[in-house]
Amino acid sequence: MTPTRRAFLTATTALALAWAGRSFASDQPATPFSRDTVIDMARELASREFRPRDLVPQAWQDLSYEQYRAIWFRPTAALWAESDRPYAVDFFAPGLYFKRPVRIDEVVDGQARILPFQLDAFDRSDRFPDIPVGEDLGFSGFRLRTEMTEPGKKNEFCVFQGASYFRAIGYGQIYGQSARGLAINTAEPEGEEFPDFIHFWLEAPAPGQRNMIVHALMDSPSLSGAYRFDIRPGPSCVMDVEAVIFTREQVNNIGLGALTSMFLFDSADRTRFDDFRPAVHDTDGLMVWNGAGEALWRPLANPRRLQVSSFVDHMPRGFGLMQRARELADFDDFEAKYHRRPGTWIEPKGDWGPGSVTLVEIPADKEIYDNIVAYWRPRDGVPAGERTEFAYRLTWGEAAPVDTGVAQVMNTSTGKAHAWSEHENGRIVAIEFDDHPMLADPLDDLSPRVSSGQAVTTDGVIERNPDTGAVRLVFQFDPGEAPEVELRAQIRRGDSAATEVWLYRWTA
Repeated sequence: MTPTRRAFLTATTALALAWAGRSFASDQPATPFSRDTVIDMARELASREFRPRDLVPQAWQDLSYEQYRAIWFRPTAALWAESDRPYAVDFFAPGLYFKRPVRIDEVVDGQARILPFQLDAFDRSDRFPDIPVGEDLGFSGFRLRTEMTEPGKKNEFCVFQGASYFRAIGYGQIYGQSARGLAINTAEPEGEEFPDFIHFWLEAPAPGQRNMIVHALMDSPSLSGAYRFDIRPGPSCVMDVEAVIFTREQVNNIGLGALTSMFLFDSADRTRFDDFRPAVHDTDGLMVWNGAGEALWRPLANPRRLQVSSFVDHMPRGFGLMQRARELADFDDFEAKYHRRPGTWIEPKGDWGPGSVTLVEIPADKEIYDNIVAYWRPRDGVPAGERTEFAYRLTWGEAAPVDTGVAQVMNTSTGKAHAWSEHENGRIVAIEFDDHPMLADPLDDLSPRVSSGQAVTTDGVIERNPDTGAVRLVFQFDPGEAPEVELRAQIRRGDSAATEVWLYRWTA
């Protein structure tokens, strides 16, 4: 199961120095740095036995939730705050859930210097205890800020904190799902392995520069890795990721482009939740544009038991966990603002070979838990003792940055099919597609395609939504005694696809 989430995006870090009213900076000795520096370090790590990093002092580990919230980084103390560089960097404290520190270096003109912890760069309330600050305390992560839509004001748009987790937002959005450097053994009986980013390098941007370069060193019992992130904020935040990994041992279940999200319920199934809101989720579906050019949409579920779905493919054009519910009324939640959470689209670069887009759905009873994981799983895993390279583009925004040429699924609703009286267990499904040229009138030119390998289904009826212009496909199915039913539906115009392929797993 994925670790407990939900933003402890307030924090601190290690090595107490007196604060002199200047922006955060380092006066430590410099060492030469390049991309190869990180790759060489990853190779060397993998050549020896894995050893976990030291823990922060016990007093920091024992901080309560309220105590941890009582210390926060002062924005005026940010790295590059008092410069003409276009970015500022805030730092997070260790402690509580972040028990092992990470090292962060600043890189200027090819020279790297460690950024030491400066307690005086943090504000604290009287709830924060008087605890020791050692020379090796370290950070738990950092956040990036730059000028977005408000001239002269640098707002945050990206956070790296915890294991290999990171998250970002576009203009007007708030944090939701996270990405990971790698997923290893997700949903395996022996338990999941969580690689850590243990060392970051932040390249100082030149005045006027619109992208930010971050390097990261990963370590884990099974492997080590060197990552480079080219990050460009905007209406959508775009990241180009390059990774080189070195395996200590064979990794069969490895996840590239891993995404982690939360889905509690929506109109497809809310029977377990007595909640005033119509839906609660960071994302509502897995979108896949496969190597054959077929667009797939799998609505997310909060199952009664763990379930794993695999969409076998070769060289997918892209995949991602998306949020298509975009109106406040879809959630009726003024605080969480789920309608402003970003979707995240993964576009592989180069040949990722055969494998499968894998979706893991974990039962959850509260919205504080991440219970959805999606990633690309190479068919043959990664052998021991090898160097493996891969690259991809991550886009955080309202919608996938692609045009598949067909209408998208916007909503799925299910319920008991009272009208199908001859079938005691009959269910009805209503799939709403967006108003798209492929669904233009006359509707008689469109044909529904509904199928299932485990259940009897009706042919389906196509209707126009008179309020929105969208098109709805309604059909019924009878699961009988089947514990689960795989369903597939699509609208076609002649021999051509008019909509995405809707895929759904119903469970009893």
